[in-house]
This record gives sequence, C-alpha cells and structure tokens, in this order.
Amino acid sequence: MSQTVDRALSILPLLAEGPADLGTVADRLGVHKSTALRLLRTLHEHGMVYRQSDQRYRLGARLIALAQEAMENLDIREIAHPHLVRLNERIGHTVHLAVYEEDEVLYIDKVESRYPVRMYSRIGKPVAITVAAVAKLLLADLPEPERRALAEKLDYPMYTSRSTPNAAAFLRELDKAREQGWASDLGGHEESINCVAAPVRGADGRVAAAMSVSAPNVVVTADELLTLLPLVRRTADEITGEYSGKTPAKDAP
Repeated sequence: MSQTVDRALSILPLLAEGPADLGTVADRLGVHKSTALRLLRTLHEHGMVYRQSDQRYRLGARLIALAQEAMENLDIREIAHPHLVRLNERIGHTVHLAVYEEDEVLYIDKVESRYPVRMYSRIGKPVAITVAAVAKLLLADLPEPERRALAEKLDYPMYTSRSTPNAAAFLRELDKAREQGWASDLGGHEESINCVAAPVRGADGRVAAAMSVSAPNVVVTADELLTLLPLVRRTADEITGEYSGKTPAKDAP
C-alpha cells in the first residue's frame, strides 16, 4: 500500500473517535500540517470526511452511507455457514441458524447431524417460538414493550410437560436468556431432544441471528450437551466478529 493511501485511511479510524482539528490529525499521523490538509481535502472531496464550522473534521455522510449499504448487503447465512459446518464436523450434532422476521423465528440454515437419528426441522420453517432456544435469544433482544406485547398474544401449546405454559413464564425465560447471554430448550418441544443456543450480533450490538446445537437423548444427555456451550458460544462469537466487523467481548467461559 502506498504511503499516501495508508495515511489517508489512517485518518478514518481517528475521526471515528470524534471530531478532530488539523493539528490533531497531523500529530496523530506524524506528518506536517500541510500534508494532513492535503489528505483531508481529498477525503472531503469524496464525502469521506466533513469540515465543521468550528474547523474540526468528522466522518462524512458518504462514508456512513457506504458502510450502511455494505452492512445491508451482508448475507449472515453465507458468513455463518462455514462456521456451522466446522462446528458440526467437530461435535457431530445438528446445527441451526435462525432469524426473527414478522413475529416468527425461522431457520435459515441447517447442518445435519452425522449420525442416523435426524431432527425434523427445515430451512424456512418457523420454530416452536415459545420453547425454542434460538427464539428465546432473538425475542429477548426486542425492546421491552415489544417483547411483552408479543408474549401476551402468543399461544402456549404444551408440547411436553416442560413446555412454557404462559406469557409470564415466557417473559421470565426471555429475561433469563437476556441476562446470561445464551438459552436452552431441554425437552420443551420434544421430550427426547435438547438444544443450546448462542446469539450472533450485528455491528449495532443487537442480536441479528441465533445459532444452536441440538441432539437427542439417545446420543447425549442434556448435561452432556450443556458442556458444549462454551464451544457453541465461541462459534457464535466468531460469526459475530466476521458479520459485524468487531471482536465481541470474551464473556463465554
């Protein structure tokens, strides 16, 4: 990379910290003010930076628009899929990726288990929203009024004796998922199937998707599946880092 391009690009993360005047930019780059001014003028001409009335520079609207457009064009499924495949190859269990759309949680990707017992789930199929671990994470991230309104209008079928029975219990489940940063479904939809899930976040920190690992009791017990939680959370963090462009906090054990 040429020195001029390198210096110009170095200005952008500097201004992301907040507006800065010419002297500050020159000092941070280690160049003369005249050099910094030429770089800033070029970036200004392309809308990458903007000079305020107080003569300080900030990031320009064009740069922000480009970043937003790039984020909108990211396909979270395309980014996540290789990570899901690697996790499946390592542990052998079914791996799902799900998103929340128009009051439904939908599977958008699935990597089948590597043993004969298969789960009945399909890409594009809505999950059992009141019990699924991925649903708990996605709905827990909604604003509180929206979360409560949705909980009040849902039906609560008792798939098993462990299913969520009502809105109050569901809201407690969402609060728990929000607080601990992961969720589980231990026989809530099917007695013999257990699941653990972790969130995938976007650049704004909101939950953009949720990924899960599911397995039947005949293969691993619920307790054994829960021991995989750190690996599931690390995988979700890796997807988050690639999708958001940020390195997430290391909160998984």
